[in-house]
Amino acid sequence: MRRLLAPAVAALAFCLCAAGDASGQVKGHRATRTKDASRHSKQAADAFNSIMRVRDKAIPKELLEDAEAVAVFPGVLKAAFIVGGRKGQGVISRRTPQGWSAPAFYNMGGGSVGLQAGGARTDYVLLIMNEDGLKNLLEDKFEIGGEAGVAAGPVGRTLAASTTPTLDAGILSYSRSKGVFAGASIKGVAITPDNDLNRAYYGLTAREVLTSGQRPPTLVRSLPLAISRFSARRAARTPKK
Repeated sequence: MRRLLAPAVAALAFCLCAAGDASGQVKGHRATRTKDASRHSKQAADAFNSIMRVRDKAIPKELLEDAEAVAVFPGVLKAAFIVGGRKGQGVISRRTPQGWSAPAFYNMGGGSVGLQAGGARTDYVLLIMNEDGLKNLLEDKFEIGGEAGVAAGPVGRTLAASTTPTLDAGILSYSRSKGVFAGASIKGVAITPDNDLNRAYYGLTAREVLTSGQRPPTLVRSLPLAISRFSARRAARTPKK
């Protein structure tokens, strides 16, 4: 009898060990992804705070008060030798009746071909100014090119009358490279949801995070808190899906 039971016991022990290993791997993956989520939000917050603290050369607070969402992509790497490209990761927070939403995680990428060489890291900030701009951003892939709805944003305390056409854009874009911050005309760049990270941390897609209106969890609230310091206005109604 013992001889007959021995193989079954060994097989059961093997299954239990395998199950334990698989469970450990899942927990390890979740822990790693949680650290990634917290890091991305903190890096975005650091970049946003640095930009807004430069007196007379920051994003006008009037624009932040009107923005429906804010996207920050810190340290986007632009490297080129004949074939160039951009690659970076960032977060987007949306204005809700409860304040700024839990941040959704996105990727920024793009490329170009030409006689070029060199590399640089750039911080990008996008203000999504209306529902049309937000609708574009909630697509699976949003390409920033020659769209009339995207424009370089003005910088400084006072909005001049000459900026009125720019302010009609659905998205205003900015960049900071080597300490210089200015409105940026971004072309050839695609913004896509990092749903591997969104699902690992929230169990939701980027679109679901931004349309659910949920409050930011403690570990990733760095960017929503940073934005709220400069724009505390809350949405008048529940965000549309």
